[in-house]
Amino acid sequence: MSQNRQPAFPARQIRTRVALALSGWVALAATALPSGAPLRWAPVLLFVCFGPGLALLYPQPGPLRQGARLEAAALAAPLGLSVGVLAATALFLVERFSGTSFLVVLAALTTLAAALPGLPLPAATRGAVERTGATPVRRR
Repeated sequence: MSQNRQPAFPARQIRTRVALALSGWVALAATALPSGAPLRWAPVLLFVCFGPGLALLYPQPGPLRQGARLEAAALAAPLGLSVGVLAATALFLVERFSGTSFLVVLAALTTLAAALPGLPLPAATRGAVERTGATPVRRR
């Protein structure tokens, strides 16, 4: 075997995955601060809105084209909020909902999602067509 093997993941992808995995636990730790403090609600709000969505979408196996980056940014909040709604609904159904349990479930799901590859993005797989000024070809 060759000694010049490339790492399985580039360092940037590993840092992104670790940051996404830790974001939920940081938000949970922020709840220990005094109530009403911006340092308490800001990390929680940002995590609930964007954490799970970004963990599901990033990092992609290769570099994203411009259209795919825009698509991922536009999908992160709705996807993250959808995961939050599903987690809250599940906790309500088992009669165990609280702010802490909600954040623990979301943080665990985000950590798991950060360890897995990102969901495929349609713009990334079809090549994110760039406008070149040429007329499009019509298909019959």
